[in-house]
Amino acid sequence: MNTRDVSHIGTVQQQGAATARSIPQESWFVAQLKPNSDTIAQRNLLRQGITAFLPRFQKTERNDRRFRETRRPLFPGYIFVSVNLAEGRWRAINNTQGITRIVSFNARPAPLPKGFVEALQERCDEGGLVRPVEALAPGEMARITDGPFSDFIVRVESIGNDQRLLVLFDLMGRQTRLAVPRDALVRA
Repeated sequence: MNTRDVSHIGTVQQQGAATARSIPQESWFVAQLKPNSDTIAQRNLLRQGITAFLPRFQKTERNDRRFRETRRPLFPGYIFVSVNLAEGRWRAINNTQGITRIVSFNARPAPLPKGFVEALQERCDEGGLVRPVEALAPGEMARITDGPFSDFIVRVESIGNDQRLLVLFDLMGRQTRLAVPRDALVRA
């Protein structure tokens, strides 16, 4: 091997080191989960000392004539992990029970934009449950976002305990009362 070949190897190693340095020491990445393995994967990542974040939202479901509250993942099938690429521990994530693979491009894990996960964590409580963005009060104007009355502007009349709001809107010249789920309204 001549000196020209050796200097080229040094340049390639320097370029690789520059690429590793361009990603901050501790970055957030996305890992794909195996079906129904979110809790198992989160527990196993924490056992390995890897910081994991699985945001959830609360959903009301009807089951056998009863309503029950369930917690569902905000991003089904994915979990956020914080790891230092320079340490090479990201390869252990792919071998964690409950994880399919870490999301990668060109065989390198793809970091999330700086501040994305932190902003998401600020919107969550201590248990990772996403808090509602805004609460509507009686008398406020809102827009229906889902259903047959989508894009209607309504006035909130009252707030029920069963996650429904009673709203008033004009239909053919008359004030009509309608019960709407809380998540189907946004402030107008």
